[in-house]
Amino acid sequence: MNKLFLICSMWIFLSMCRSGHSDKIPEIYQYNPNLSTRWISFENKSGAISHGGFENHGAKGHPCDHINKHSSITLMDFDGVGLIDRIWMTIDDRSAYMCRGLLINMYWDKNDKPAVSAPVGDFFGLGSERKIAFENELFSSGEGRSFISHIKMPFKSHAKIELVNDTDKDLDMIFYDIDLQVLRQWDPGNLYFHAFWHRDTATQLEHDFEILPHVTGKGKYLGANLSVFDNPVYQSAWWGEGEVKMYIDADQENPTIVGTGTEDYIGTAWGQGVFQNKFSGCLIGDAAKRYWAFYRYHIPDPVFFHSGCQITIQQIGGNSKDKVKSLMDAQVSLIPITVHKAPTFIHIYKKDSLQSLQASSLPDGWVNFYRSDDVASMTYFYLDQSTNGLPAIQPLIIRTYKMQ
Repeated sequence: MNKLFLICSMWIFLSMCRSGHSDKIPEIYQYNPNLSTRWISFENKSGAISHGGFENHGAKGHPCDHINKHSSITLMDFDGVGLIDRIWMTIDDRSAYMCRGLLINMYWDKNDKPAVSAPVGDFFGLGSERKIAFENELFSSGEGRSFISHIKMPFKSHAKIELVNDTDKDLDMIFYDIDLQVLRQWDPGNLYFHAFWHRDTATQLEHDFEILPHVTGKGKYLGANLSVFDNPVYQSAWWGEGEVKMYIDADQENPTIVGTGTEDYIGTAWGQGVFQNKFSGCLIGDAAKRYWAFYRYHIPDPVFFHSGCQITIQQIGGNSKDKVKSLMDAQVSLIPITVHKAPTFIHIYKKDSLQSLQASSLPDGWVNFYRSDDVASMTYFYLDQSTNGLPAIQPLIIRTYKMQ
């Protein structure tokens, strides 16, 4: 009897889904009468039904707009239950200064504090470089001239998206569209989309860089893109030995999840060259400019948390013992951690004291050491709340340091 009841219940549920009693996005070949598609752009700012292209008697009338310096413009101000599927945007000034100075802010359900406040360039998948054609699971730019996000962003009652021109330059042209589905009702299992950007132009020795400062609530870490300006004082020494650490729920001093190195985290090994994959890649690896931009998105391997989460990455590099000794002799700021001579790791790091590499007992091997570089991260996550309690976006002078 119980088995028959279970079979009947499953049949009723599947029938309801097939007949449209669900707000789930259908398969490509299916129809769902409960979804209503809207596009919001300058040609239809409200996304209202039968309200597009009215400014010039049906002809092209308002495809773009401008944003004066130190001013803002609202792209979306929409009431109702919805799901943003895609955001496309392009601007006529894609310099590093403008892409770090122009902010995109997103507010859910009429909150005053944004869930997203980020430089436009970084938000759409890269660091400060803006003219690279690429495609991954979350972002793309077919010819390096546009910004596209495919991140799903549900909202319960209201969504507002604005651009803030923080720079000293007028932005003459901004084109965009925001593609969304109007839903019949809110699914209590939905999570709100959030993003956090910050930069440390000179990370501290022994201090891990925070990819995501501690957030409280239930959620899902979606991933991050990072950019690194390699500090020239370390010459040719490799910068990317730092391990990603994820402090999940009750973790305190030690994390539950820890990686093995920076390039390992994005799925490569033995250094880091330029490559593009769906979920990880390195889009910029410019040794001459000492600049790197890379990403890892946790879509096939989700990272869930139930009460809180913090993500960090160690600021560690490495090179041969002789090379590191020469840097120390030149008074370069670093702290050696280990000497690796396969198959042994010799631990030489002691807090608050500088260890010597002169001891004759130490083999000639690979030395990992704490170092200081210019690091920025753009982090994406979902949360069961529409606000996140994270610090406000850093000022323009930090965002655009050495980029004008």
